[in-house]
Amino acid sequence: MALMVLLYGVDIVLHPLGPVVSELFQKFASSSVCFGAAALCVMKARVSEGERAAWWLFGLAMALWGGATVYYSIFLWNREVLPIPSIADGLWLAFYLPAYAALFLLMRKRAASFGRSAWLDALVGGLGVGGAGAAVVFQSVLDNSTGTALATATNLAYPIGDIGLLALVVAAVTVTGWKGSGVWRWIASAFAMFAVTDCVWLVQISRGAYAVGGVLDLGWPAAFLLVGLAAWRTDSRGRPSERLRVAMVVPAISGFTALALLVLGYFIRSNPVALTLATASIIVMLVRLYLAVRDNSRMLAHSRVEAMTDALTGLGNRRQLAVDLAAQVDDLDPAHPLVLTLFDLDGFKHYNDTFGHPAGDQLLTRLGGRLTDLVVNRGTAYRMGGDEFCMLWVCPDGDEASIITMEAAAVAALSERGEAFSIGSSHGSVLLPQEASDAEDALGIADRRMYIRKRGGRVSAGQQSADVLQRALAECDSSLDDHLCNVAQLAYASALRLGIPIEDAEVARQTAQLHDVGKVAIPDAILNKPEPLDAAEWAFIKRHTIIGERIISAAPSLSVVAKLVRSTHERHDGRGYPDGLLGADIPLISRIVSVCDSYDAMVTARAYRDARSAPSAIAELRCCAGTQFDPDIVEAVIGALEAGEGAPHVPRPKDPVTDRITARRQAL
Repeated sequence: MALMVLLYGVDIVLHPLGPVVSELFQKFASSSVCFGAAALCVMKARVSEGERAAWWLFGLAMALWGGATVYYSIFLWNREVLPIPSIADGLWLAFYLPAYAALFLLMRKRAASFGRSAWLDALVGGLGVGGAGAAVVFQSVLDNSTGTALATATNLAYPIGDIGLLALVVAAVTVTGWKGSGVWRWIASAFAMFAVTDCVWLVQISRGAYAVGGVLDLGWPAAFLLVGLAAWRTDSRGRPSERLRVAMVVPAISGFTALALLVLGYFIRSNPVALTLATASIIVMLVRLYLAVRDNSRMLAHSRVEAMTDALTGLGNRRQLAVDLAAQVDDLDPAHPLVLTLFDLDGFKHYNDTFGHPAGDQLLTRLGGRLTDLVVNRGTAYRMGGDEFCMLWVCPDGDEASIITMEAAAVAALSERGEAFSIGSSHGSVLLPQEASDAEDALGIADRRMYIRKRGGRVSAGQQSADVLQRALAECDSSLDDHLCNVAQLAYASALRLGIPIEDAEVARQTAQLHDVGKVAIPDAILNKPEPLDAAEWAFIKRHTIIGERIISAAPSLSVVAKLVRSTHERHDGRGYPDGLLGADIPLISRIVSVCDSYDAMVTARAYRDARSAPSAIAELRCCAGTQFDPDIVEAVIGALEAGEGAPHVPRPKDPVTDRITARRQAL
C-alpha cells in the first residue's frame, strides 16, 4: 500500500511512467489502496474485542469507496457527460454512513470516562468547523450547480458529507485529545485528510479548476493508507493532560470562527446553513461557559468544605474552629458565655498499637459521633487532629455546675473500655469573654489546662525515671531535694513565658530536676576538702555533667533530657563546660536551667555567706546577662519570679558541716 502511494505520487510529480501507465495509476491506484485498507480493517476487527464493530464499519466504508472508484474508472472514466446521480455516486455517498458510525463508536469507546462538559466542547468544535466548511464549500457548490433538482441534491450531498465528517473528527479530537491514542491519531488524520481533500476537489470542480492527475489526487490514497496503518498499529494511550489542552484550544478557535462568520454575514452574502451552524456553535459555547462557571462554583464550595472538615470523622477541623471562634468572639454575651473545651484522649496510642490503625480510625469516628450528639443544638464538635477533639458550646446561665456537668458528659462520650484497653480523656475549658477576649488566647488557656489535667492524672515513663533519679540524689544530699524542686518549677514557668510548647516545658522541668545527678559520682574527699581544689580535681569535677548524661541515658525515655543536662553549665560567652558552646549553640532548655539554677543558689544561705535577697539576685542575673547568661532568658526568668510563678524560697537553719558540703556541690 505504501509503495503504491509512493509510486502514484512520483508519477503525479515527475510522470516517468508514460501516459498508459500513468492512466492506469490514476484509475486504479486509489481503489487498490482503498481495498488494502479495507482488508486491514477487517483483520483488525477479527482480533479486536472492544472495538470490533467500529473496525468492521471502517472496512465497509473503505470497500464502498473503493467499489465506487472502480466503477467510475471502468464505466465513466471516458464519458464526456457524466450521469448525475450514478451508481458511483450512490457508492461514494454510502461511504459516509459507516464512516460516521465507525468514528462515533471509536470516539464513544475512548471518551467513555469524559463528562458532559467534554461533549459540549466537542459539539462547539464540530459546529464551528461545520459552519466554516459550509460557508466555503457548500456555497461554492451551490453557486455552480446546474441541472435537475436530483443532480443538485447529489452535488450538495458531497459537501454536506465531507463537512459532517470533518466536524465529527474535530469533535472526537476535542474529546479524546490528539495524542490520546496511537491508533486514534492515524484514524483522525486519515479522515481529516480525506474530508479536506474532498472539499477542495468539490470547490475546484464547481469553479472548473480541477485537473485530473494533479497533486490533489494523492490526498485520497494517502488518507486510505493512514486508515490501513491505523488498523495495523497496536494501541497506546497518551497523557490525559493532552486532552485538556486540545479541549481548550479547539473550542476557542471554533468559537471565534463562528463569531467571525456571523459578523461577516452582515457584509457579504452567506448561506443559511453556515449562519445556522455558526449561531448554534455560539449558543452551545455560552451553555458550556455557564456550566463551567456553575461547576467551578460547586467545586470551590466543595473544596472549602473539605478544607474545613476532618476527612476521617466528618467533624470540623482546627481551621473551622478558628473561623467559628473569630465569627462569634465579637458578639459574646457575658450572661450566656461561650465555652471552649479541648480534649486529648488517654490510652489511644496503646489502642492503636494493639488493634491497628484501621481499628483506631473507627474508634475516633465513633467517639466523634458521640461528641457531636452530645452538643447538638448547643454547640459544635471538632477534631483538632490526631487524638484531640474540641467542642464549642453555649452555657445558658454561665453556672459552674452546668459547665462541670457538660464536661463530665463529654468525657463519658469520649471514653470506651474493653478487655484489653481503656480509653479516657483529659480536658481543659475556658469561658469567653470572661477569661479570654480572642480566639488565640482562648485556645492557649484551654490547651494549658488540658495538659495540666493530663499531667496530674498520668505520670509518664520519663517522669517516673526522673523522680527515681531525683530521689537517689536526695538520699545522697537531702539539701539538694529542695534546690532541684525549686529550679524545676522556675524552669517550667520560664519556658512557658518564652512561648515553648507545654510538652517541651515538661522537658525543661525534668532537665532541671536532674541537672545535678552527675554529682553522685564525685568522691566525698573532693566535695569535703577544706583546701582549694587543684587543677586535676577541678577537671574531675567539671566532668559531672558528662557523668550525669551517661546516668540519665540509661533510661531510654530520658535520652533527650540526658543531652540537655550535659549543657547546663555552658556559658553564653563560650567559657562554660564541658564543650565550650557559645550563645545559640547551647540548647535553649539548658540555657533556661542554667539561669534558674544560679538564681536559686544565690537566694539560698551558705556557711560562708548569707542568702541574697531576691532583688539582689535579680540584679546579679541582669549584670551577668550577655556574658554568663542569655539576656532573653534572664528577662523571662525575672518575669516568672515577679509574677510569683517560681517556688517560694524558705530559708533553712544553718548547719556548718552540711553547708560546707552543699556549698562545694552547688558551686559546681
